[in-house]
Amino acid sequence: MSAARILIVDDEPDIRELIGDILADEGHDVVGAENAASAREARSQHPPDLILLDVWMPDTDGVSLLREWRDSGTLDCPVVMISGHGSVETAVEATRLGAFDFIEKPVSMARLMVTIENALEAGRLKRENADLKRQRPAVLEPLGRSQAVQHLRQRLERVAAHDAPVLVTGEPGVGKQEAARWIHAHSKRAEGPFVSAATRIDGESWEGLLVGEGGLLAEAQDGVLFIDDVSRLDRAGQATLLKVLDSGRLDPDRPDSPALDVRLIAGTSQPLEKQVREGRFDEALFYQLNVLPLQIPPLRERQEDVPDLVRFYAEYFPSRDGTPYRHFPVAAQNRLRQYHWPGNLRELKNLVQRLLILGGSEEVNVAEVEEALAQSDTGETVGDQKVPALFNLPLRDAREEFERQYLTFKLQSVEGSVGRLAEVVEMERTHLYRKLKQLGIDPKQV
Repeated sequence: MSAARILIVDDEPDIRELIGDILADEGHDVVGAENAASAREARSQHPPDLILLDVWMPDTDGVSLLREWRDSGTLDCPVVMISGHGSVETAVEATRLGAFDFIEKPVSMARLMVTIENALEAGRLKRENADLKRQRPAVLEPLGRSQAVQHLRQRLERVAAHDAPVLVTGEPGVGKQEAARWIHAHSKRAEGPFVSAATRIDGESWEGLLVGEGGLLAEAQDGVLFIDDVSRLDRAGQATLLKVLDSGRLDPDRPDSPALDVRLIAGTSQPLEKQVREGRFDEALFYQLNVLPLQIPPLRERQEDVPDLVRFYAEYFPSRDGTPYRHFPVAAQNRLRQYHWPGNLRELKNLVQRLLILGGSEEVNVAEVEEALAQSDTGETVGDQKVPALFNLPLRDAREEFERQYLTFKLQSVEGSVGRLAEVVEMERTHLYRKLKQLGIDPKQV
C-alpha cells in the first residue's frame, strides 16, 4: 500500500507503540494521541489520511468524538474503530456515524493491515469524488485492485506516453471512452481538446464531419479525436478517414491545408479483423488504427473490483447530482459482486444510481439488490423469443446464478425463515445453511 499519514488515538501507550511501529515499518507517517483533546489537536495540525480510534477513552469516548467530527462536517478521512469491550450496538452506532470498520481487541495485526489498506483505498476514492464535486475534469483511474485492472493501468500508462493511433476494444459498456479520456489527460496533449464523435456517426456525411473549418479534425487539432464505434463506419466514411490519415492534412483535398496534428483513438465492440476478412472494413484503415491496441476487460472478468466500484458510485452520485447517500453493507456488495454484469460498468453505474434514488432507508438491503438486478438483467432476443441472460453464461455459472435467484425468491416468500425455506425447497437445514452461505445470501438481509 502507498505511504499515508495515520493518526492512532488510544489511551494505552503499548497499543499506540505496537501499531505505530508496524505502520512505520510499512513506510507510513504515524502520529499518536492518548485522548480526544490531543486527537483534535493532531487533526488540526496535520490532517491524516486515516484514523484508528479507540472507543473507550478517559475524557471523551471514541464514538462521541466520531459523532463530533461527523456533525461538524470535518470528517474527511476514513475512521477505523478499535475496542476491547465491543458490542453490536456500539459497532452499529459507529458504522451509522461513518466509521469504515470496527475491530475488537486483542487486535489481529493481519486483519488490521488489510482493513487499513481497504480504508486508505476508500479514502482515495472519496478524494477523487471530491475532485468531481469541485468540477475538476472527470478523468478517473480505472477503479479496482484486480490483476486485470492493474494490467490495464500499466497498459494505459504505456499508451499515453506515445502519440500513435489507439484502437480500444471491448464489450459495450466497459468504459472505452473513459479509457480514451484517461489517455488524453495523461499525454502530452492534455492541454489540447478532447473531441468525441460518439453520437455523430450515423446520418451525416463523414467527409463533411471530418474536414473543413468546422470539422471534427479542426476542432480536435492539438488534441485527441475519439471515434466511439469505428466499426459502424460505412465504406464512404472509412475511405474519408483513411484519406485524411494518409495525407497527414486537415483537408486531404487541399495542398495548402494545415498539417494534421490530432491523435486518433478509435473504439469498437466488434472484431475488426473479422470485418476485414469479410470485406466489410478497409484493411489499410485497420492497420492505420491498430498501431496501439488496448483491450478493456468485461466486468465479469474482474468481479473482485465490484465492491470498490459500488462504494465509489455511492459517493459519486450524491456529490454530482445531490441524490441521497445510502450505505451498501457487505451482504449487498457481495451479491453485486456475484452478478455477471452483461451490461458491464455502464449497467453497474445505472443500478447504483437507481438504488440511491428509489430506496428509502439509509442502508441498501439484499432484497432491494435482487429486485434491481431482476429489472436490470434484460437478456436478449433471438428471433421472436426472449432469451434469459443466464443462457449467456457458462453452465456452472448459470446454475449458481439460478440457485441464487431461486433461493432468494423462496426466502422472501417465507419472510426470511430458513426453517420454512428448508421445508419448501425440500433440503436438509444444515445443507441449506451451507448453500446460502456459499451463494452469499444472508437470510437476515432478505
